[in-house]
Amino acid sequence: MSAYTEYEVNQALEAVANGQSLRKASIEWGQEAKLAEWIRIQHALGVAPTHLQVKLFAERILHAMGDTEPIGKGWITAFLNRNPSVKVQRSRPIDSRRVNGASTEVIRDWFKLLAIPEIISIKPANRYNMDETGILEGQGSNGLVLGMSETKSVRKKQPGSRAWVSVIECISALGHALDPLIIYKGKTVQQQWFPLDLGPYEGWQFTATENGWTTDDTAVEWLQKVFLPQTVPQTASQGKEM
Repeated sequence: MSAYTEYEVNQALEAVANGQSLRKASIEWGQEAKLAEWIRIQHALGVAPTHLQVKLFAERILHAMGDTEPIGKGWITAFLNRNPSVKVQRSRPIDSRRVNGASTEVIRDWFKLLAIPEIISIKPANRYNMDETGILEGQGSNGLVLGMSETKSVRKKQPGSRAWVSVIECISALGHALDPLIIYKGKTVQQQWFPLDLGPYEGWQFTATENGWTTDDTAVEWLQKVFLPQTVPQTASQGKEM
């Protein structure tokens, strides 16, 4: 965050000395503006703060100024009204390893691979991206945080812990999605895990591993049951890229 100017500090101190409350002085002389700036920075770093985190941070600022009274229940709403550069948003979790691994060097090297003649010759319809995602039982994927007002949602880094159920998904460069492979935690797939009507899940594949993670065996199973049968090129001479 940017530093306070000597003028701002002196004016705030003078206002308090003349009887203005610390809270009003913090609003008038930039404390809240600096707090809003901090929220925007945290948003950009992928760690947008929750209501409670912002409230605790604001209370620490006031305590440092000598005001030990707790902040009221309506303070967040009033703070947002006074600082339209931030707003309440719904966060979308993203694994911290994805954020930290997406460096300029890694992305640049990946695009170099796409320029290889053998890769360029593969048609977009035969180019596929496969990924694994996880779902933790009983945990929602969205939460409310504070972030930049000009954006619609916030991606928030999550710890790199694995989930109870894994999903292998795949889509072509033209947007054709393959049926997923669902990996449960257990020794075998149990009938009671599924609804009576399996119509909406026609074509999906289901398996189980000891911890619900992908293994070498499930990767081979996905290739044999999903990828190879559903990605047959129109002609035998056409290559495929994954």
